[in-house]
Amino acid sequence: MLPDIRQTDYQYAVPRFDLDRNDVVDMMSELKGFHENFSDCFQHTESRDNFYRYMSGQLCHLERKSIEPIAFAIEGGKVRAMQRFVSDAPWDEDKIMSKYRSLVNDDMGHPDGAVIFDESGFAKKGDDSIGVARQYSGNLGKVDNCQVGVFAAYTSKYGYSLIDKRLYIPEHWFSDDYREKREKCVLPPEITFQTKPQLAAEILLDIAKQKKLPFRYVLADSVYTNPDFIEAVESLVGVTYLLQVAEDTLC
Repeated sequence: MLPDIRQTDYQYAVPRFDLDRNDVVDMMSELKGFHENFSDCFQHTESRDNFYRYMSGQLCHLERKSIEPIAFAIEGGKVRAMQRFVSDAPWDEDKIMSKYRSLVNDDMGHPDGAVIFDESGFAKKGDDSIGVARQYSGNLGKVDNCQVGVFAAYTSKYGYSLIDKRLYIPEHWFSDDYREKREKCVLPPEITFQTKPQLAAEILLDIAKQKKLPFRYVLADSVYTNPDFIEAVESLVGVTYLLQVAEDTLC
């Protein structure tokens, strides 16, 4: 990400990209190089190959980027094999995240970096995906049927990047009425209800524990102005946090 901006009169303008046709043509080579960083995070060659195909599919022209259209569009893609990869194939997610954060640090790590927390919603037509419920989605600007995730981003003077995520699962999903849905979605039994601030606190403490990314600031909106999250931030030495406060908050 380039620090130059499109408009000098707007503090937070979108970075300008200087791309030409050759950059686009070479992108697949770059993606293969990126993929190779994680080769030892998978137990089987087939899983590593399907990981690459899935990444390629997420970057292609498809309107719907679920497994079936990706498998038909990507060379070597097989629907059932890719479905097994996403749902059943083991991979070392902690190792993947550690390697990825190291790559982010190589490109944009800085002692004055900041970790930013926010949520994002994904519209869902059906109700069979984990955590789907009628809830507020910022992307849609309304309450609708969707999944919601808590995301962490890293930013410094060199750029910005997403560095972690957690799926928010509404509390009613853990009731007896949803037992069949939990089993159908193969929700691990050890997963329990966590609020969005609790998920963000978990992410923050994991980032701090790994020590892959240096940061001085933590930023979040009023959703995370909560004792669970504030306690996690205040446990970190030398970190300053800036949280949005609702306008009707009494101080």
